[in-house]
Amino acid sequence: MPLRLRKFIGMILLVLLVAIYAIVAMIVAVRTLGDQPGWVHFLYFLISGTIWVLPAMGIIKWMAGPRPE
Repeated sequence: MPLRLRKFIGMILLVLLVAIYAIVAMIVAVRTLGDQPGWVHFLYFLISGTIWVLPAMGIIKWMAGPRPE
């Protein structure tokens, strides 16, 4: 697959990942954190705000293509 096409597909996947992940994280927060204290909200959003990086790293590595030997 050409590198330009791989990067284009990866960009679309990254945008979709961030949008879907943000919506799901907000839905989970609204349904589960309603009466919790502020530190629980902070901890949830701190953790959920960094977890999306893991699948994004996989997409970015895929976008870069195989390493030249």
